[in-house]
Order: sequence, then C-alpha cells, then structure tokens
Amino acid sequence: MEPLLQVVNLSKTFGTLPVIHQASFQVNPGEVVGLTGSIGSGKSVLVMLLSGLYEPDEGEIYFARKRLNWPFHAQSLGIGVIHQRPTLAEHLDVVSNIFLGNEIGWPAGLGWLRLLDYNKMAREAERLLMQLGVEVSSLDEKVSNLSGEQRQMIAIARVFTIPARMIVIDEPTVSLSYPYQQRLLGQIESWRQQGIAVLFSSNNLDHIFAVTDRILVLHQGRKVADLRTDETNREAVVSLLVGTADVNRPVPAIWDFDSYDRIRENAEKLRFHQMLLEKDLAAEDTLNRQLTGQLAEQVQTLDRVNLALQDAQRRLLLEREEERKHLARELHDQIIQDLLSFNYELEETESDLPANLVERLTDVRQGIRELVDDLRRICGTLRPPTIDSLGLGAAIQSYTREWSARTGILVDLSLDPSLGRLPEAIELSIFRIVQEGLSNVWRHAQASRVQLVLRHTSPRSLEVWLQDDGLGLDEEFDLTELAAEGHFGLMGISERVALLGGRFRLQRSPEGGALMMVEIPHPRVDPIADETL
Repeated sequence: MEPLLQVVNLSKTFGTLPVIHQASFQVNPGEVVGLTGSIGSGKSVLVMLLSGLYEPDEGEIYFARKRLNWPFHAQSLGIGVIHQRPTLAEHLDVVSNIFLGNEIGWPAGLGWLRLLDYNKMAREAERLLMQLGVEVSSLDEKVSNLSGEQRQMIAIARVFTIPARMIVIDEPTVSLSYPYQQRLLGQIESWRQQGIAVLFSSNNLDHIFAVTDRILVLHQGRKVADLRTDETNREAVVSLLVGTADVNRPVPAIWDFDSYDRIRENAEKLRFHQMLLEKDLAAEDTLNRQLTGQLAEQVQTLDRVNLALQDAQRRLLLEREEERKHLARELHDQIIQDLLSFNYELEETESDLPANLVERLTDVRQGIRELVDDLRRICGTLRPPTIDSLGLGAAIQSYTREWSARTGILVDLSLDPSLGRLPEAIELSIFRIVQEGLSNVWRHAQASRVQLVLRHTSPRSLEVWLQDDGLGLDEEFDLTELAAEGHFGLMGISERVALLGGRFRLQRSPEGGALMMVEIPHPRVDPIADETL
C-alpha cells in the first residue's frame, strides 16, 4: 500500500537543544498510528512540524506522494489538526470558530470575497455539536465564555468542516471528561473505517491501545520503536518510555500501573530538567543524572518484584481453572451418570415391589433427580459448559438465568451484539468477574434487581457494568479493609482486572445501591467483520 504520509529523517533543534532527531515513519490511508513518549520527548513539536507551524532543520515530509515545502497550510492539503490546547478566535462565536477558514458561502470560487451563508453554517454547526454530544447555551455565544472542555470539543468539531484525508491529534483528551474521551475514541475508529488516516499523540496508554493499529514510541527526541498494537503490550511500551527495555530479558511488568505512572512522571520531570540544564550547568546536570539513574533503578526493582507477583498469580489462577475443569468433568461424566443409572435401575424395579414401597421409592428417585440438578448447577459454576462451545455471551446468559431463578433477584442483561469470541483466558476471567460480582450482590446488597451490561467501548476494550438497587456502599468504603476482614471477593475481582491490564472501579450509584465498572483490554474485535459472520 502506498503511504499517505511519509516522514524522512526529520530533525528540529531549538537553540542548542535538540528536540527531534532523525525521525522517520509513515502512515497509510485508513491507519491509526499512536504516538507516545515521555515528557520532553518531542511529541508536540513533531505535531507542529506535521501541521506546518514549525519548519524542520533537516528532513523531508511527503503527503500523498508530494514533497511538502514550508510554510504550508495543512487544511488545504486535507490534514486536520486537533491541538492539545484549542486554537480559537476568542472574540468570535461558536459557529464562526467551527467554520473558521472553511466558511460556507456563494459563489465558492471567490474565496473570502463570497457571501457567507450564516444560517446554513449554524444548522451544520448544530448538527456537528449534536453528533459530538456538546451542549452550549447559544451558537452565538463567544467562545471566550465557554468552559475548557466545550472549547476543546468545538476545536474537534472544526476538523469535520474540511474534506480531511488525515487527522493529526495532539493530547486532546487531557481537558476532556470520560464521556467526551469515549466519543473521541469512537470517532477515531469511525475515521479509520472511512479510510481516513489518523496520527494520535497521547500519553494515555489505555487510549493508545484501544484504537491504534501501530504505536510509535519517542524517547529523548528519537523514534525508538514502531510496534504493531496487536503484537505488543503495555509493559513493553512503558519500558521503552523510560528507556529500560532490554531485548535479552523479558519485558518488565508492573502490578499497579497508576502508581507506576506517577513514579515515571517524576522520573521524566527530573530527566527533562536535566536536559535543559546540560548545556550550561554541568554540576547540576550531573546531579540530575544521578537522581534519575537512581530512580530508574528503583523502578526496575519494582518491576521485577511485581513481575514475579503477576507470574505467581497467573499460575495460581490457571491451576485453579484446570482443577475446576477437571472436577466438573469428573462430576458430570462419572457421578452424575452413575446417579442417573441408579435412578433407571430403581425405576425398573418398581413393578416388582408392593404398593407401599413404590411410593417411598418414588420419593427416593425424586431426591436423586434433585441431586443431579444440584450437581449440574455446581458443574456449571465450576466450569460453564457453554463458554467453550458458544462463547462468553452465551455463558453469561445461561448463568444469569440460573442465578436469577435461584436467588429471586431480577437481572436486566444487555450484551453488545458484536461481542464476538475472545481469547479463552479473557473470556474465563470476565465470566469469573461477573460471577463474583453477582455473588457479592446476593450475599451483601439485599437487592431486588441487578443491571448487567457488557459492551465494547472500542474495538480493543470491553466494559463490564454491574449495578444493583441494594444497600449501597458506606461513605468510607475501603477495599483493603474488606480483605483484612476476610472478604476477598471484590479483592479477587480487582486482582483479575489488574492481571489483564484493565481498570476496576467501585462506587455508590446515584440511583442507590452499588455500581461496579470494569474495563478489560483485549485483541481487536472488528465490528464490520462480526456483522458479516
């Protein structure tokens, strides 16, 4: 495939400080390429170079097989740019900012001399804002009066007004709340399906892994990796970000990614200040290098310890699942079959017995049938038989029906129609998370109804949403205190989610009761491919 964007040996220096050094990569039509790097790695400068706002000291950029010469106007080439801080005309209203430089008017060939059709632009602006879920008090409102989140969404809406062949995005989710972040990630996937190339610069690895096809990693201004998203993982990318990757050893992992991100950020701040001082302040520079080196050693030690913990936990869970599978098979293939055989033999002897014994024998046979039903339920709990043959969705449907009948708690189940088949380990883990979550509701919530939702938030991310109408959580709820008191159900869910590189959140529901939200990353599921099956 002919690349749409090709960057060759691009370099940029500010004074004596090199920011981008000999960077080369390409982006194909309809491909989403993630760009990530530590603080001071040069991501934003690279975006500025690609948008024509900075001129490189060396290197070339080709777009649609045409070599670009500076200065160039990105929009006129079909390159839409979404900056980390929205560039808006503060004195203009919402409509004017959305169509700034792309106004609708007549006749089209007269450029800025044409008569503007404000009403048409207002209708189109209203449609775009509705599509993005943005609410403003008035389209005539000056953008200087809007919130930072509204301003960023207006800047995003602007790229819809140009016939874009490529979208360059620089950390826009920093100023966006979770719902707007998800809308943007969904829009990136929509652009990919439309054949529009996307270069997505972000430090949020969850977002990067959710929507990209490849990941470019910058370290100290150099491109140190070009990875296929489906062939790498968070641990490998984190190691490249902090410069600790060793090809001769397994890539280190970290148990608590959130804590590690804070440690890494502090380390990178030290390194960035070191880089700024290295030209003029030799003594301070040496001290910063020592501090950064010591912190990097501590991070590597923490990596190794947590990698050992993860390996031990994975082995424990794997062995437990194998034991459950073996036990379920033994119960089903031997004990249940033996009980059924005894029941048939008892049935055959009924005709030879007196009437008073037939009634007693009937009660015994009924007890055997109930025992068989109980054993089948236990087998299903140990290892759901449908999960191997029909997948996670069928297993969840079967289990929730049985659980609701057994507990008397109603279950409102909503499954993503494009759930698809996932790797066995992920399907089993999600089933166990649902199983333990429902068990916790039954034991502690005193609920009458549960809402369970499994849905894709992106082609590489599945959200499990479990809400009950029970007692809810205490104001000072602490997960670690439950574990200390011997209640390990929710802690087990948290550990499973951590092993899968996901996110776990438990909170009071606004409608009452408790709300558990789990987000699990997984290999890409293509909705288009699912619809054709």
